[in-house]
Amino acid sequence: MNISEKYQYVTIIGAGLAGCEAAWQLAERGVQVRLYEMKPVRFSPAHSSPDLAELVCSNSLRGADLGNAVGLLKEEMRRCGSLVIKAADATCVPAGGALAVDREQFSAYITDKITNHPLIDLVREEMAALPADGLVIVASGPLTSDNLAAYLSSLIGERLYFYDAIAPIVSEESLDRSKIYAASRYGKGDGDDYLNCPMDREQYEAFLAAVRGAEKVAPHEFEKVIHFDGCMPIEEMAVRGDDTLRFGPMKPVGLPDPATGRDPWAVVQLRTENREKTLYNLVGFQTKMTWPEQRRVLRMIPGLEQAEFIRFGVMHRNTFINSPQLLLPTQQLKAEPRIIFAGQITGVEGYVESAASGFLAGLTATALAQEKEPLLPPRETAMGALMHHITDAEPKHFQPMNVNYGLFPALESRVKKKDRKLLLAERALAALGKWQLSC
Repeated sequence: MNISEKYQYVTIIGAGLAGCEAAWQLAERGVQVRLYEMKPVRFSPAHSSPDLAELVCSNSLRGADLGNAVGLLKEEMRRCGSLVIKAADATCVPAGGALAVDREQFSAYITDKITNHPLIDLVREEMAALPADGLVIVASGPLTSDNLAAYLSSLIGERLYFYDAIAPIVSEESLDRSKIYAASRYGKGDGDDYLNCPMDREQYEAFLAAVRGAEKVAPHEFEKVIHFDGCMPIEEMAVRGDDTLRFGPMKPVGLPDPATGRDPWAVVQLRTENREKTLYNLVGFQTKMTWPEQRRVLRMIPGLEQAEFIRFGVMHRNTFINSPQLLLPTQQLKAEPRIIFAGQITGVEGYVESAASGFLAGLTATALAQEKEPLLPPRETAMGALMHHITDAEPKHFQPMNVNYGLFPALESRVKKKDRKLLLAERALAALGKWQLSC
């Protein structure tokens, strides 16, 4: 492989999912990488492990089947040799129809692969600015440090942000299993991938009142709070209506209580965090309540009266750029194409989407290092549809986005609604195969 003399290595800032995926794709194609990671010299408000690719929110990579666009995205990346998907498959835990992982094993797997690759030089220090020349991938993530964020603001002329919230984790041994039943929605998976805490109407209404009245962590005065709907804190949902939580993360449909044979009025689901099933995540229960209030309010949930909180929910700032205004379809900065952005800082939302963005950034940087034209994935693919959205959306109203079938080009002919998603998936995988042959 011929590498241009002026691009002897590629600098990557940030060793999260996007940065590690980009580094891996470059190195596997013979390109030297210098990967900068500020941990453990400095941690963001949400990170705590020195390992790379740390998962700070849920441990789920979401739906695994092709009826779900993120399931298709995973399959595309799997066929393309994604490091992140290899790690997820190797460290998965039971989660019904989703792909969830043991987060510590997942990060350890990726850390081992990155640190032992002969073409990847991992540098543990904070980068407050970009190198003055050479190819650079900015994959600093939604928790970009203040110093680097200030530098990027001066480079691109603006900075956008929204807020994200992390769900609490409790220990299994502290749960009252006499009040909890194991079941996956509609019986998917092995049937015991989730634990369910049922509520009757009176319990739900008392819980709702407590959530609304709980003390919350206030943002700084100079920060305007903008929540992304995919990680809406339960307090925000609670004020939107009496039934918003019950139709959202506390939806009881498809989860009949064995004690009654009927769906409860509301239910809180717990999903395993590790293979040993000793830790459980409160599914969809991102929160900005203070820690003492989390302990008080969440212990109102049946079965959690004596819950031991291994991790409390945390509210943190997420930074992203206005990609449609700033980036080329290849994620290169229009004003300075040697700079490539990748991951959640571009406005893709979700673990898999972030890794996919990093994967494509790695391919783009490889092509540039060879002084070739980067090849974009077809719009019919999940990767192509996602990249088209973040670089071609209306800049004025741009918001973070998960991959979804609404982003895909329409099928050439009308089909039954129930068949549409699988036909889109079949078309995507066929287009992916042709694209791989041309790469």
